[in-house]
Amino acid sequence: MSAHPATLTRGMVLLFAFCCGAIVANIYYAQPIIELIAPDVGLSSTMASLIVSLTQIGYALGLFFLVPLGDLLENRRLMIITTLVAIASLLGAAFTDQPNVFLLVSLLVGFSSVSVQVLIPLAAHLAPEESRGRVVGGIMGGLLLGILLARPISSVVADHFGWRAMFIIAAALMAAISIVLALTVPKRQPDHSASYGQLLGSLGTLLRQQPLLRQRAFYQACMFATFSLFWTAVPLELSRNHGLSQTEIALFALVGAIGAIAAPIAGRLADAGHTRNASLLAMLFASLSFLPAFIHPLYSVIGLAVTGVVLDFCVQMNMVLGQRTIYALDAKSRSRLNALYMTSIFVGGAFGSSIASAVYEHGGWLWVVIVGSAFPLLALLRFLSASRKPALATA
Repeated sequence: MSAHPATLTRGMVLLFAFCCGAIVANIYYAQPIIELIAPDVGLSSTMASLIVSLTQIGYALGLFFLVPLGDLLENRRLMIITTLVAIASLLGAAFTDQPNVFLLVSLLVGFSSVSVQVLIPLAAHLAPEESRGRVVGGIMGGLLLGILLARPISSVVADHFGWRAMFIIAAALMAAISIVLALTVPKRQPDHSASYGQLLGSLGTLLRQQPLLRQRAFYQACMFATFSLFWTAVPLELSRNHGLSQTEIALFALVGAIGAIAAPIAGRLADAGHTRNASLLAMLFASLSFLPAFIHPLYSVIGLAVTGVVLDFCVQMNMVLGQRTIYALDAKSRSRLNALYMTSIFVGGAFGSSIASAVYEHGGWLWVVIVGSAFPLLALLRFLSASRKPALATA
């Protein structure tokens, strides 16, 4: 089913951006408060990290098994169903006292939060070609804000009202969003006629046939590895070496949200045909963003804040440039292309966060600087290599 470009108004873009941010935030609420959750539900301190891990695993499963359905099923209905599952999962997390049940609902919270990755390709379908990058960029800005704001909001709510209140509030927000989706999102029935099994099988075919997809996925996986590494390690640095409290660390995380302004800027640059130069600058400055760590110790917290803002800006810009590129490859396969792209990003992010503690414990912030700079530098080198090939010159 086609949609007239005028269907997607500026108000709808802002609404989509808010919905994306609120939905993706579900994955991150538990991260800063697992030490509060674990004893209440009967999990040992060593098992507490499973809450975060299972939420991320659930999200990865959703990316692979649910998001491709956006090329097969009516999009609005698919989003509403997954949002209803999210409501049930969040309420389950809020009211359970059983450790195994809490871990199961953590998995489901991640699994059901992928409706955001159906909404973004839908917006790309509704947007006219000449403004598609700007639309995707605006919505992705909302998504990044959701990622960056979820942790400090969760910390503050848990401090004042208890950790269960955060999940109740999140469930109420998802209920409101499900109503918004039902009332505002246009219906879109894809004309894809394959079975679900054939749809999943086609993921490998798309990955083999689309070199630009492979390139952009690799670039952003490296960028997101650095993003996750930084934001997992920086609270350790701030608390241990700079004496910041949890509330002060939460305020520090808000500074990084400034980087969300990169999304609409990146979209406009992509629409204007500057994808290659903008990508090059994003990877280069991501590599250089850790340099402020070497300023005078009296100003090192400011240096860390500068790193956070610049890194977030670069990561967000490169992500939007990549989405704009892959959405142009095949209109009928946008949900599957997005699933492959986002899964690779998730894998990179999961790797970055998984090594963050070990890197910091073994070498302090210096090792974080070295490893964090290496990932985007690796992406940049591959980008420059690929750009020499005519077929990938705009990658």
